[in-house]
Amino acid sequence: MSLTKIFVSFTALIACSLACAQTTTLHCGQLFDADGGKLLPDRYITVTGDRIEAVASQRPEQDRVIDLSRHTCLPGLIDLHVHLSDELSPASYQHRFTWSEADFALNAAANARRNLLAGFTTVRDLGDSYLVTIALRNAINKGLADGPRIFAAGKNLASTGGHGDPTNGYPSIHSGDPGPKQGVINSTEDARKAVRQRYKDGSDMIKITATGGVLSLASNGQNAQFTEAELAAIIQTANDYGMHVAAHAHGTEGMLRAVNAGVKTIEHGTYMDDEVMAAMRDRGTWYIPTISAGQFVAEKAQLDGYFPEVVRGKAATIGPLIMQTFSQAYQAGVKIAFGTDTGVSAHGDNAREFSYMVQGGMQPAEALQAATVLAADVLDQEQQLGRLAEGSYADIVAVPGNPLENIELMRQVEFVMKGGQIYAQ
Repeated sequence: MSLTKIFVSFTALIACSLACAQTTTLHCGQLFDADGGKLLPDRYITVTGDRIEAVASQRPEQDRVIDLSRHTCLPGLIDLHVHLSDELSPASYQHRFTWSEADFALNAAANARRNLLAGFTTVRDLGDSYLVTIALRNAINKGLADGPRIFAAGKNLASTGGHGDPTNGYPSIHSGDPGPKQGVINSTEDARKAVRQRYKDGSDMIKITATGGVLSLASNGQNAQFTEAELAAIIQTANDYGMHVAAHAHGTEGMLRAVNAGVKTIEHGTYMDDEVMAAMRDRGTWYIPTISAGQFVAEKAQLDGYFPEVVRGKAATIGPLIMQTFSQAYQAGVKIAFGTDTGVSAHGDNAREFSYMVQGGMQPAEALQAATVLAADVLDQEQQLGRLAEGSYADIVAVPGNPLENIELMRQVEFVMKGGQIYAQ
């Protein structure tokens, strides 16, 4: 074949990829308007390629129409706090010794699909092993694997012995002295190097453990674990590289330091008090409650042998408080977006969080907004995600009936489309 014919064929292929993209229309009995927090009756969503072309009240002149007339269509759901590479169990504390990188990667791929089929077409992964979710994100973007859109933090940042130090629980002969490359920092210089390493690794954002945590093999679940200078160095460097910072935080002092330093989100927030809430309102800091994780660990703490003893007491104490904190923060006007800490609780059960949020005082429409339009704002993706609007990605899910009347329906997702491709129908 001549070069001219090759060029003509290639040009025709490109033209067809633009002009011949498949067009599909969804007939929705109701559509959730995420901006208005209300349901619109009898809407038609026209999808061309991976984008929404139009949303109308009249059926377009087109043959291919998917009947969702008994369903409510919503924007693809967004979970801002997951851990795809594993799932908590009595055996999971041994996985760092018994699993290879391939084990973590294959589990991450399976868990990603479970999140997608539950209607969560976008997730923010806040900490993994061996950078497997960064690799998985890239594979999904290339069409090599099925899963949600992933915004990945890679390895989180901790201090020596802090929540997230990967050698907690090791005997001293094996623990070594992990540093910035392993996500452990003890100075402003370490902080800058660690952030730059995350950028080099391909992270989309930075995750820090501003306080102790429940599940780490360390006694304190609340203490502040970074100095103000270290926090400032982390956040300034992250901002220099176009990344935001998410802060795991249970205790008040570490949480307040993180908010004042300029983190974008507080995760868990268990001992949040009036001073912290006021600071979050003033700075516009988002709160990601993860009530599901609190409920899960509190329940499992009642079972002998489920947790190591150093973890069990923290789980029994901290877990039940997250619901109470959520209610207080909601009443205080703190900005709240949806996140579950799935990977602590089971992958695919993310939608339980909607019920917990409503139990905590939110209206169902507000809980749905937290997982759509508001979560998209946290990710700076408000023009792409979280809304059923012209030009947005065709990420669409549907549930039978009216979720504003029965929020439990969010656990019955029967249709999932991501980027114009149907994964469940």
